[in-house]
Parts: sequence; structure tokens; C-alpha cells
Amino acid sequence: MTKFEFDIIFAIPDGKHDELDLSNAVFEAGFEEAVVGTGLPGLLAVALEMEGEDAESVIVSAAREILKHLPKGSALREVRPDLVSLADVAKKLDVKRQALQKRREMPPPAVAGYYRVTEVAHAIVTILTTGRRKARFDMHEAEAWLNAGVGAQTLNARIALGEVDPESMEFRATDKKEIPPAYQIHAGA
Repeated sequence: MTKFEFDIIFAIPDGKHDELDLSNAVFEAGFEEAVVGTGLPGLLAVALEMEGEDAESVIVSAAREILKHLPKGSALREVRPDLVSLADVAKKLDVKRQALQKRREMPPPAVAGYYRVTEVAHAIVTILTTGRRKARFDMHEAEAWLNAGVGAQTLNARIALGEVDPESMEFRATDKKEIPPAYQIHAGA
């Protein structure tokens, strides 16, 4: 079994929702160790550490269970880590951000200064296994977080492509790749 550390962010439908009730919903779903954030209106963040065979299955399982206890119309909005800052990575590795910037193995940013966590994880493994100078990374703290990256990226992409229903977390059968109707633009409509 592999350990995964990830955050799942849910969009909560409009209306008045008690923050304590939302937190209790997560705990009632069986995640007593979760860290729950309700700081942004309309969003619920849940930080989890879980074990399983693969990151995507673990994340989907947790999201499904939590959704059963949230208000009707709640939906998975995002899974993290996906795009990460060097500051996020440095904090997990217990090093300075500049120590990562100096490494030629680090990938270029993907979007607005953020990096794909899977590319960063690959670079860190490369540094640890082939680097001439010894890396002083605290992999104990970072390993579960980096392990969750590929599952987070995959699930975010599947939701964006309409392959997963974010309200039920059920996979949709898709034979052809179409742009989901929510993302289609119709001029003059």
C-alpha cells in the first residue's frame, strides 16, 4: 500500500450552509483525521492522508464518500496537488525555494509560474538518484504528497473533459472525445 496526501475541493451549492455542519459531514463520512477548510464562500476544502493501490482510486473513493454527506448539488471542483509553486514544493521538502531554482533538473513552469507536480516529482527523483551533489530533501514529508500528484492531475483532467461526473464521481462511458456542453461556446445564443 502507498500513502497519498491530497486536498479535495468541493463546490457547495448556493444557500446558507453552516460551516460546522459541513465539517461534521466530512467526519460523518468517516474521515475523522481530515483537516477541513471552510474559509471561502461556496467552497469546502478537505485535506486527507490515505493509503491505497493508486492515487486516482483513493481520491475518487474519498470524494464519493464525502459527497454522499454534503448538501445536494455539491460537486468536486479540484484535486490538489496538481499545479504547484516552487514555494509549495520547497516547504514539503524542507528546503529553500532557491535550492530548487538552482537545480538544472527542475522543469520549466507550466502555467503562470506554477509547475506540474508530476514533472517536479520526476525531477526530484532524478536529483536524488543521479545528482552529483547530495540533495538535502526531506522526502519523508513530501513522498505521500508527490505520490498523489498523478492521481490529482488525471482526475482534474477527467472532470474537465466530462469523463467524470463531479456530483456523483461516476465515470461516464465515452466513445468519442467531445467538448462537454458546458464548455461549448455558441455565438448569438
